[in-house]
Amino acid sequence: MPLKFGTSGWRAVIAEEFTFDNVLLVTQAICEHLRAADLSEKGPIVVGHDTRFLGERFSARCASQIAGNELSAILCDGFSPTPAIAHTIRSRRAIAGINFTASHNPPEYNGMKLSTSDGAPALPEITRQVEAFIAQLQTNFDADQILGTTNYESFDPRPGYLEDLESKISFNAIEKAQGHYAFDPLWGTGRGYLDTLFRSHGLEVETLHDWRDVTFGGQAPEPEDSHLSQLRTAVIEKHCTLGLATDGDSDRFGIIDSDGTFITPNQLIALLFDYLAESRNWTGGVARSVATSHLVDRVAKERRVAVHETPVGFKFIGELINEDQIILGGEESAGLSIKGHYPEKDGILACLLAAEAVAARGATLREQLDAIYRRVGRVESARAGVRLTPELAEKLPEELKKEPAELAGRRIEKINRIDGVKFIFADGSWLLMRPSGTEPLVRIYAESESQQDLEVLLEEGRKYLFG
Repeated sequence: MPLKFGTSGWRAVIAEEFTFDNVLLVTQAICEHLRAADLSEKGPIVVGHDTRFLGERFSARCASQIAGNELSAILCDGFSPTPAIAHTIRSRRAIAGINFTASHNPPEYNGMKLSTSDGAPALPEITRQVEAFIAQLQTNFDADQILGTTNYESFDPRPGYLEDLESKISFNAIEKAQGHYAFDPLWGTGRGYLDTLFRSHGLEVETLHDWRDVTFGGQAPEPEDSHLSQLRTAVIEKHCTLGLATDGDSDRFGIIDSDGTFITPNQLIALLFDYLAESRNWTGGVARSVATSHLVDRVAKERRVAVHETPVGFKFIGELINEDQIILGGEESAGLSIKGHYPEKDGILACLLAAEAVAARGATLREQLDAIYRRVGRVESARAGVRLTPELAEKLPEELKKEPAELAGRRIEKINRIDGVKFIFADGSWLLMRPSGTEPLVRIYAESESQQDLEVLLEEGRKYLFG
């Protein structure tokens, strides 16, 4: 079976498809692609890994394979956040990066994420070229045919990345507010990054799960509401200003407000866009994926700012960051970056911006959201996952091609096919269905002005898929 890159690289179950032989196959294909693109002599390749099982060994073998191809390799020391790797790619003028991470996937997975010289996730046209080289090599690839060497450089990405964050966050405002924080890295790479920054500014922070656990406590290292009960308890019992969380590779965020309320990514994206537009005096638009709440659109309309809608996958928002077209770009799956930062999701940055907004405005996140709702109206958003069975996988393409005039008695005003199929109804509510690019699921997303209607829409999405 050919190895395929999804929304965020190639991911597979360890010891099934994700093996040392396949890691070396993918590494070799990337080397062949870089040679074919005439990039191989123009800089190093940065290699890093998260806290998953065997990550250090997979990444070391990868760096060795690169060196065996007579290419320059930089291997990041220890467990490295995805945004820190992106910073290293840019600061070391690398031609590419290979990050061993499966991000928020369950612990049995690992992955290889390819980044380009700007630190952004590789676009589909590049990953298709790598897949073509994989297919060519796969028929007779011998993992031992390239003699790996240890002729690669070791590098600590943390100091440079943290110094860069210092230049992008108003720590003066955070220090003045003297907040108290709880931080849950979910056994991932955020350990020693976000908490270190807070402590270096004299702030109190309690770190949970501050050790490596390759099983991530027996669950996926995703900072969603259901995974943050211990963080919520710490916030309430310790009277914290905020509870902050990052996922396995620290490119996603989770936020608990001071009263224990989970602030959804959709809400935080709109709130931080509103805050940055007010506080930074930046020009530009705002970007969101097709699956992300239209709350940000309402704020943008009020502020007379253009909205850019992209397919799911942060690489598309990253292009707009590179082109300096936007103040902020975000995805409902808890990915966010800002003007002047890297074209890559940064959960650590998002957490710091949340702390800055609370400190600078002197208001909790809920209070700030309530103020936004009073100005532009309230919306409710949610998503659900449907397991992609063989039967559903077979009929899904045809189901998503249909163009109904209405759904459950609602008139469909517009059909958006930028990624999956999105039915936009006359009252502004919407329903999106698309296959996940990282897991064997069909995602159903919906938004409405009431929680009750939101639940109706999600159920209509399930009925639509199962006919």
